[in-house]
Amino acid sequence: MNTITDAKHLEQTTELDMSNFWMPFTANKQFKAAPRMFKKAKGMYYTTVDDRQVIDAVAGLWCVNAGHGREEIVQAVTQQMSQMDYAPTFQMGHPIAFEAATRLAQIMPADMDRIFFTNSGSEAVDTALKIALAYHRSRGEGQRTRLIGRERGYHGVGFGGISVGGILPNRKAFSANMIPGVDHMPATLNIEKAAFSRGQPAWGGHLADELEKIVALHDASTIAAVIIEPVSGSAGVLLPPQGYLQRLRDICTKHGILLIFDEVITGFGRLGKATASEFFGVTPDLITMAKAINNAAIPMGAVAAHRNVHDTIVHGGPANAIELFHGYTYSAHPAAAAACIATQDIYEREALFERSAAMAPVFEKAIHSLKGEPNVKDIRNLGLVGGIELQSREGAPGTRAYDAFLKCFQNGVMVRFTGDTLAFSPPLIVEDSHIDQIFETVRKAIREVA
Repeated sequence: MNTITDAKHLEQTTELDMSNFWMPFTANKQFKAAPRMFKKAKGMYYTTVDDRQVIDAVAGLWCVNAGHGREEIVQAVTQQMSQMDYAPTFQMGHPIAFEAATRLAQIMPADMDRIFFTNSGSEAVDTALKIALAYHRSRGEGQRTRLIGRERGYHGVGFGGISVGGILPNRKAFSANMIPGVDHMPATLNIEKAAFSRGQPAWGGHLADELEKIVALHDASTIAAVIIEPVSGSAGVLLPPQGYLQRLRDICTKHGILLIFDEVITGFGRLGKATASEFFGVTPDLITMAKAINNAAIPMGAVAAHRNVHDTIVHGGPANAIELFHGYTYSAHPAAAAACIATQDIYEREALFERSAAMAPVFEKAIHSLKGEPNVKDIRNLGLVGGIELQSREGAPGTRAYDAFLKCFQNGVMVRFTGDTLAFSPPLIVEDSHIDQIFETVRKAIREVA
């Protein structure tokens, strides 16, 4: 603590009434007994209320891809707010919304150029599911209402996203399927057969054929869409086996089923390309995005739809009819759109997607150097995303990773943990020295919590 201002800030935090904020996805009693508070962020670092520098190894929540405190984004938002703070997009419009959509369309896969704006990844998922249902109804197959997700999949916290998702606590707390007619493919992770894979595992591509079994069970004429994360982050960094995504694409095409890629995490350079679709060379029918869409400056999400999906819905009725009864008050909010455009400018000007691809081998070498450390059960990585799965303590799952998370924070590195997996997704501006600091800190933490 170096200044009177810092002392005053820490004193205010100590006296802060924390009872009113019900924190999301947090053990509230545990956190409020020993809070971890930030007051500033710049570049690769957060600053805590007691003036410690903490390197951000997870880009906030997988979202601050261009690094913290980008002045270009601040200026764009400030200018937009001073010019027009809000305008509706129900039966009205404003130019910056169309400009933001055009910028996103330019980096999406071919013909995936119709953009529907939301305010989060959860809303983007529910929007994509509704678009899929509307598409089949518009083409005269309204009986196609079944949706297929995947075990251990995470698709946000809307009722639709929980239903197609496959993370047990998310579903158990809210009575499993919130919407009827949902089934799930098996997860692809098999540590016994694919432990410590670097990049896509060689084992597991055949699991895509489980979709054929679901089709046989329910009949293709009842199935609207399949939704998966190309790379699953929240479940503990689960990677697609070689050939898996292409096989899913082929099966969906064969049976007239829409394929949705949930790219809320993988979009905007995480794998070294604009989208995971581009990285894997597999084009879905719908792509959900959020998080890094505008560097997390203001809540925003979107769905990119293939032109055929859009045109089937939009051109299927009279000119004066609302084609899709769906939207949000803040869809394409002017300030969020301004942040989106400024962020796309940064990605392009600084070639951050290419930089991500160049840093991926450095990241891979560093994370796999922890193989052989105490209780390290598996290490998984692709692009600038990685996970270290630790052996669970008997009768106390999740506690070893939580303790390692705390040790890392105390030693100046913020990581994520889910179950007993430590997860990493640093901003794309990460340097070699940052990567060294992150994983040497993690190594020390793992040894201390053994």
